Amino acid sequence: MAPEGYVEYKRREFCKDVKCPVQLELGRQKEGSHEYEQTRKKCSSACLCTTWQFHHWLIEKGYLILKPKASSE
Repeated sequence: MAPEGYVEYKRREFCKDVKCPVQLELGRQKEGSHEYEQTRKKCSSACLCTTWQFHHWLIEKGYLILKPKASSE
């Protein structure tokens, strides 16, 4: 849950913004279909982008990465 006044990252927002070819292919398929699931596996096993790219995209778009404080701190 996002703190008041903030929005959460929406699923695949980065992928859509950078026009990932796998994401574009997913957009043409019916969610839940065999083809969709096969294409989706490409994202989890062979993403075309790096975590560095994603992290810097988040910063560029103004996202903050928040973590709840542990109760023992």
